[in-house]
Amino acid sequence: MPNSSKKRTVFTALSGGVDSSVAAALLKKEGYSPIIASDGKALDLLRKEFPELEFYKLPALKIKYSKREFWLKLGLMFQGYKLYKTIKEEQKFIKKLVLKKNLKGTISDNRLGMFHKDVPNAIITHQIKVFSGGTTWLTSKLHRFFINKYDECWIPDNEEKPQLSGRLGHVNKTRLKLKYIGLLSRFKPKNVELKYDVLILISGPESQRQIFEDLMLKEFSAYKGKAVLVRGKVEDEQKEQYKGDIKVLNYLKSNELETLIQESEVVIARSGYTTLMDMAKLNKKVLFIPTPNQTEQQYLAMRMKKHGIAPYAQQRKFNLNMLGDAKLYNGLGRFFVDNASVMRNAFTLFERK
Repeated sequence: MPNSSKKRTVFTALSGGVDSSVAAALLKKEGYSPIIASDGKALDLLRKEFPELEFYKLPALKIKYSKREFWLKLGLMFQGYKLYKTIKEEQKFIKKLVLKKNLKGTISDNRLGMFHKDVPNAIITHQIKVFSGGTTWLTSKLHRFFINKYDECWIPDNEEKPQLSGRLGHVNKTRLKLKYIGLLSRFKPKNVELKYDVLILISGPESQRQIFEDLMLKEFSAYKGKAVLVRGKVEDEQKEQYKGDIKVLNYLKSNELETLIQESEVVIARSGYTTLMDMAKLNKKVLFIPTPNQTEQQYLAMRMKKHGIAPYAQQRKFNLNMLGDAKLYNGLGRFFVDNASVMRNAFTLFERK
């Protein structure tokens, strides 16, 4: 833990979601005073998780996702300018904040423009290789160009086997200053009784999030077991309703979601990396449904099935008969190891004079 003269060292944790949430909690535990900056739904959720902390709003990168797969893929090809513009806005933001708050360092949760030449900077990302089909070489090269602006790149994965991210977070040769910090999750396993047969976690960008929700409600309309669906929409109030026999919640805070996951026998979810880390920490049986045309999620889902860890289904082909498959796989528990000491060691980056 930092000595008393450094306990008020100020950091900024910049969020795409859970990685910053975990980092902020660990920073507080180690005696630091984190500031959180984020945008959109992530900002709303983090405010609810850490009401005692100071918050700033970041410039948002508004990526639009079409309902039709062809237009989805074509549209993403033209979003590079938006990303470049957002990075420029992030640079303006962090320059002002470093001066205003006398920051001693930054932690960027996969935000490419949140570095400053006068303080130590770390970026958290599992994507050293960015899959994009035939342009993977280009997207990976561009991503590494910005990662190289940071003093260290913290990868939330194990350096040695078992490795959760596979080829995304592990490369044979690179000049990047990589530090593997183990899987990150806000959850803690505990002994609870099973209450639900299936938990359906809806997440992701619109309009694919809504398509996923509508599909699950339709498929489960005739389900005879106990099912609960979390819509993943952060609103002013938590709401509970029923669609037939399915319990529907708009969103849950971390501790509530943690309990609900552990009360459920099988989880249906997108195969985003944060979800994989959470399911590994809680050692759950999962059926993954990757977001259409999100190459990374497709890769992770296929990798989990290949290694006998969890099955997956393409969204358009899902049916209730696939639920039983999840119980036949090993689950993700073997990936998670205690990484508290690794994270404490990573924070030494900010003890530089």
